[in-house]
Amino acid sequence: MEHILVVDDDEAVLSALATLLETHGYRVTVARRGEAGLERVDLDHPDLVIMDIWLPGISGLTAFREMKQRQPWMPTIVITGSSTTELAIEASKLGAFDYLLKPFEPEQMLRVVRLALDSGQAIRRPPPAARRDAPESFEAIVGQGPSMHEVYKAIGRVAPTDATVLIRGESGTGKELVARAIHQHSLRHHKPLIVVNCVAIPETLLESELFGYERGAFTGAVGRRVGRFEQAEGGTLMLDEIGDLPSGVQAKILRVLQERTFERVGGNETLRADVRIIAATNRDIENADGQFRRDLYYRLNVVTIHLPPLRARREDIPALANTFLARAARELGVQKPVIKPEAMDLLMHYPWPGNVRQLEHCLRRALIFGRGCPIRTDDLAPQLGQETPAPSDARPAAGGDVLEAEVRRYLSTQSGSRAHGRLMDRVGRLLVVEALRQSGGNLSRAASVLGLPRPTLHAKVQKYGVTRAVQITESDRQLLDGPSAS
Repeated sequence: MEHILVVDDDEAVLSALATLLETHGYRVTVARRGEAGLERVDLDHPDLVIMDIWLPGISGLTAFREMKQRQPWMPTIVITGSSTTELAIEASKLGAFDYLLKPFEPEQMLRVVRLALDSGQAIRRPPPAARRDAPESFEAIVGQGPSMHEVYKAIGRVAPTDATVLIRGESGTGKELVARAIHQHSLRHHKPLIVVNCVAIPETLLESELFGYERGAFTGAVGRRVGRFEQAEGGTLMLDEIGDLPSGVQAKILRVLQERTFERVGGNETLRADVRIIAATNRDIENADGQFRRDLYYRLNVVTIHLPPLRARREDIPALANTFLARAARELGVQKPVIKPEAMDLLMHYPWPGNVRQLEHCLRRALIFGRGCPIRTDDLAPQLGQETPAPSDARPAAGGDVLEAEVRRYLSTQSGSRAHGRLMDRVGRLLVVEALRQSGGNLSRAASVLGLPRPTLHAKVQKYGVTRAVQITESDRQLLDGPSAS
């Protein structure tokens, strides 16, 4: 019978977990303090530990770290009712099998327990010791929803390694923040993190920017210049927007990843590249129609971290809004304002095509022009333009009346037994076309916008005969938005 140790100071949690696990055939031992948990580990050698982070006496992280030193093969599931980004990353970094927030579903706990026990025998090496000299925590990464906790787990697991990381996500989701968190928690934290925006540097200069150049390599090269790879020696190099790299530079990046060597432009000396690569992109580079090398994609795609768009993590918007307002208020030397409930409702329902970056800039502008007064809907709506949705307790926008009138007009001219099907097909095609237009023809991103599985959207594209490069007709747009103003 597999033995599980549960460490928690909450009697209700201990009782509930013990009952759940014993009902499913596990032997359970409980402890209410970290010190007691350590004693049980030494005496009983359990197959799995489930423990809270916040414990009386020594902290849960301290007890966890000590347990992993004594029994490095033993999987541990960390649970907590009060989480921070730093704790989530630190727990994963120390080797937690998983990190669950209270309250959790019984089915979820049982599934994770089974996976942890099945993989326990494969764990042979202790995780890297946590640094005690870690700099300021990365609370700039704000979010406590399930999708962001998956991101924190991934950061904690990959940071202590030297694995190449590919961070994927739409523009404005915070890919650079994740790269900085990985570097901060890595064994290279004492060396530099160099960030290169591949799309911001002209193609003619990008190679020399990355690899440096020798004197006389080209007109204007009056001396040797050290490139970004040399600047990042021993540390981390982040290549942002790597999907926009020209093909010639892609080949040289591939060589660095394969051989760990490079030459400066115009030079013959082969230099070693002791650099960890973190790449980021908002593009579908594996399906880039030959514009991105497949062999480079496979080299970069060792570990992939997907950042969700803001519309997929709306539960984090209040915390993000308050964080951005507090930061802006400090920088501008003004009082942090409150956000009126109706204004927060607007923030929660807006689709945020520019993601977290757009939210931050929107609130900063509202703070500048509001001069510390409470932020109202009127302070936000002009910045969000015509896409601004009405708050949930407001009257429908005029555009809804126009759409209703357009539907009535359509039915008056297209009556018959198939009128409903024809109208629904027309609206369905319009939604598919608009989603593809907004996503630049990216099927996966368009499916996310529509809230559809990718195969379902693919079937609709075939049904409506839509191509990736689509144009919306004026009649279609009138059906959605109403006639354009003359």
